[in-house]
Amino acid sequence: MAQQQNPTQPQPQPQQIQIELPPQLDAVYSNFVVIQHSPSEFILDFARILPNMPSAKVGARVVMTPMHAKLLLRALQENIEKFEAQYGAIYVPQQGEALANQLFKS
Repeated sequence: MAQQQNPTQPQPQPQQIQIELPPQLDAVYSNFVVIQHSPSEFILDFARILPNMPSAKVGARVVMTPMHAKLLLRALQENIEKFEAQYGAIYVPQQGEALANQLFKS
């Protein structure tokens, strides 16, 4: 039989995590990502595409569990909603075969 929680009991506070950014860490700009997955992980290769360049160089690879990928999706959605509430809707060209051409045409 499940035990009912007393609503007057204080809820545990979420633990604060200290995030450390090493001084030598360089930010990597990305305007393109290749996403692959297996049953146990998602692999995100972040790259930068430049106009009239035939290739893109991966600047960062992030590997995460499916659960963390879904949590990332949720966090991005929440932050996009906050951004658009403050600055207005983000324009995204129509999807399809020519999306890359719409974004990166010279």
